[in-house]
Amino acid sequence: MAREIHSTAVVDPGAELADGVQVGPFSVIGPQVVLAEGCVVHSHAVIGGRTRIGARSEVFPFASVGLRPQDLKYRGEPSELVIGSETVIREHVTLNPGTEGGGMVTRVGNRCLLMVGTHVGHDCEVGDGVIMANNATLAGHVRVGDFAVLGGLSAVHQFVRIGRNAMVGGVTGVERDVIPYGSVMGDRARLSGINIIGMKRRGHSREDINSVRKAYRLLFASEGTFMERLQEVAEEFADCAPVMEIVGFIREDSSRKICQPGDGGEV
Repeated sequence: MAREIHSTAVVDPGAELADGVQVGPFSVIGPQVVLAEGCVVHSHAVIGGRTRIGARSEVFPFASVGLRPQDLKYRGEPSELVIGSETVIREHVTLNPGTEGGGMVTRVGNRCLLMVGTHVGHDCEVGDGVIMANNATLAGHVRVGDFAVLGGLSAVHQFVRIGRNAMVGGVTGVERDVIPYGSVMGDRARLSGINIIGMKRRGHSREDINSVRKAYRLLFASEGTFMERLQEVAEEFADCAPVMEIVGFIREDSSRKICQPGDGGEV
């Protein structure tokens, strides 16, 4: 299928546009941009830097993709932004490439939906199927697991990890790591339970959901220390993959504490 480039679009000769790419009026495509087959760039979008966008992804008007990161330490190093296939980037979204201090690449997975005004900062890693509602923002170095959902106007602190299938409520500030399948909300995020709806949508069995709920109650009980309870959960639910995913997430090295119910405690 032939490419369709509007006469008013500015596409640098160095850009690589595959078959079926469409570029709308007044959009600007920089010299080191690679657009895979079937990508659609609507009017007035800007895609620059060393940016690669996967097949059949769609960029809406006034999005700013791949331009210089908002990091004062950035010195023009040849960092990248890599976006997967079938990802939708809506109006006024900003996506920044990586930096030398963070691995040189920002990644966004396949089949993500980034709604109006969302921001993905430098050196972030966003998994597959992630939904970021209007004006949700990620600071630098944030990791977001597959199928996580971030509500509108939520904000995630740098270096925080959001686990797979987690749910962040709207207008929530996240300063601590969020466990897989966890649901958080509040001015400063606190765990409010398990993202049961998300687990059902991903096809988890009733047995797995019940095990995760039981493990959650045990993990955040008041008896003993947190690490003692974590070990107890690991032993009791060793055959439940979602629970062991939570255990593995907590045991990973991280610069942030784990988000907990209520006011939380030191972990």
